[in-house]
Amino acid sequence: MKFVFGFVAALIVMGVCGFGYFALGFAPVATASAPIPMETTLAKLALARVVSRDAPKAAAITASEENFAAGARLYRVHCAVCHGLPGQPQTAIAQGEFPKPPELFKGKGVTDDPPGETYWKVANGIRLTGMPAFNKSLTEEQMWQVSLMVANTDKLSPSVAASLREPLPQ
Repeated sequence: MKFVFGFVAALIVMGVCGFGYFALGFAPVATASAPIPMETTLAKLALARVVSRDAPKAAAITASEENFAAGARLYRVHCAVCHGLPGQPQTAIAQGEFPKPPELFKGKGVTDDPPGETYWKVANGIRLTGMPAFNKSLTEEQMWQVSLMVANTDKLSPSVAASLREPLPQ
């Protein structure tokens, strides 16, 4: 009985301390602040589990030149301001975000992610990252086009790749 009482008391104290940490303004909230201990690990764990459970297993459209070109146009308008363009410096918006948005044209980008995973992230967004949900502003086809394009950046035709290398308008 003493063990149960001690366990419950410890949980209550931890809850009060956790609430106080946030309520008294000790939690880092500025984008330049370091993450809270375990924040990154827990967020990645939760995201991975939800995406593996809920992401579509197959693309709803074909990976074609036409869809890649449409995806590149959509990416330039909706995604490049945060995720960047090949060979271009990060935008001021991307530099100020926390956590930093992945630069999808550096390294492998998301070419090793299943297109359904990228689609899920485009459609639903990711809480507390700045990644918005596009399921209210883009059609399902448009979300698949941009998802397939970024999943296949290593296979794009020269014309589609060239359209992505043009700098964004200032």
